Amino acid sequence: MAFATHEEYFKTVAPEVRDILVSIQRQVESLLPEASRCISYNIPAYRGKRVFFYFAAFKKHIGIYPPAKDAALIEVLAPYRGEKGNMSFPLDRNLPLDLIGRVAVTLYREYANG
Repeated sequence: MAFATHEEYFKTVAPEVRDILVSIQRQVESLLPEASRCISYNIPAYRGKRVFFYFAAFKKHIGIYPPAKDAALIEVLAPYRGEKGNMSFPLDRNLPLDLIGRVAVTLYREYANG
């Protein structure tokens, strides 16, 4: 199934996971009101000059892509980083929304200049 909007994607996940995705969406939009919603690689994403932030629900975690290049942020994200640098936030733990917001802002800046 191809999704056209974030909301279409959100309807395909369990309500408790949907709430998590909506909280990520709110966080990104509060910090980056100039970013626009889009679907890329068939998952929710945000676009500035280019698509810079992707997020998706999986069975046991929320994935956020791509990895940021900021050294200080990489260190803070170490507990959440997968083998390819992508971020994996377990569904059975509190979601660090402030940290996810920092990731979104950092990626927005990285992709605005790249």
